[in-house]
Amino acid sequence: MANIVFCWELGAALGHAGRLKALARPLVARGHAVSFVLRDLVHTRRLLEGTGIPVYQAPLWLHRVEGLPPGEASLADILLACGWLDADAMAGLVDGWRHLFGALRADVVVGDYAPAALLAARSLGIASSAVGAGFQIPPAGPLPPLRDWEAIPQARMAATEARVLATANAVLARHGVAPYARAADLLRGDMPLLCTWPELDPWGRAAADERWVGPTIGGGAAGAPAWPDGDGPRVFAYLRGPHPEHGAMLEALVRAGCRTLCYLPDVAAGAAPPYAHELIAWAAGPVGLRDALSVSAFAVCHAGESTVSQALLAGVPLLLLPRTAEAFLTARRVRRLGAGINVNEVARPLDWNAVVGRMLEGSGFRVAAQDFARRHAEFDAARQAETIAGVLEGLVRRPAAAPVPR
Repeated sequence: MANIVFCWELGAALGHAGRLKALARPLVARGHAVSFVLRDLVHTRRLLEGTGIPVYQAPLWLHRVEGLPPGEASLADILLACGWLDADAMAGLVDGWRHLFGALRADVVVGDYAPAALLAARSLGIASSAVGAGFQIPPAGPLPPLRDWEAIPQARMAATEARVLATANAVLARHGVAPYARAADLLRGDMPLLCTWPELDPWGRAAADERWVGPTIGGGAAGAPAWPDGDGPRVFAYLRGPHPEHGAMLEALVRAGCRTLCYLPDVAAGAAPPYAHELIAWAAGPVGLRDALSVSAFAVCHAGESTVSQALLAGVPLLLLPRTAEAFLTARRVRRLGAGINVNEVARPLDWNAVVGRMLEGSGFRVAAQDFARRHAEFDAARQAETIAGVLEGLVRRPAAAPVPR
């Protein structure tokens, strides 16, 4: 049996850990030794409780990088701010990963937004796979712009990409390992597995260009939905705060007579809600999405890939309030599908009454969402995890490019 190490390094959302948990289950059932090396050991503790899988702290960049160009033009800019500006700094993080992989006797490394882990695996000759949504696994070519609606000088894009690639290859050279050909390789591993569908890919690449396995839906513990009393349309909202427009959006839902069930982690933890009314029920913890979505007129969220996928699988249209470039790109894909509204593409000042009215009256949104659901009606999350387990088993091999540190 193999030692398979799942790694999460960048990104703040717990969906990374939830995906790794779901993918680890069938491998454990097949008798493999599985370990987690994660960015966050605190907020993931309850999520991973009862798995019996050992969890270790990931080596992380903890410093501020000065002098970077304003804004993030591509994934290379994100990496530069996470230590990839300097080969000596990155060598230190990679050494940490190398020693972890040695101690765990890793046969396969699985990275969920974990470029330093994938670099360390390459330096040791350990097979690797990148898993995750389309955003964090870029196309196999020049890194695409994060904001293609802005005029970003190509020279800047090329310079940041070249700097990241030079840093990675300088680290590999210290270990006598062949260099990467392009910066995108840092985020792709030996076998990139896109846990999404082409329709939701923020980079808009062709279906034939990648291996698409569909979203990872963990199905963790969640409470039954408890709706406000009344006979108005139900709306489920999964929010994260603070957000300047939560209150106005919720107030518009109330004016439209919607019965809204809202899960906002800050409120569940004791914070005051952004808007209080008898037509709004505040969930005390995560809500079972399948049950909540099955009776919802539409769903509201910040365009997280997992929530978007589950809503569309249920044929439920979406009102989206993206907060990051990644979320905006996802929300734009939903809008282009005709399955919802991306409020960041709506003219300002925002008329929330009109937006909510469009969601309630716009049968076209539901038709588009239901068409999406029909196209993917055969998708099964458990089968997806089993498929990925088989791919990872096929990657098992002993280190070849360098000795494993003991």
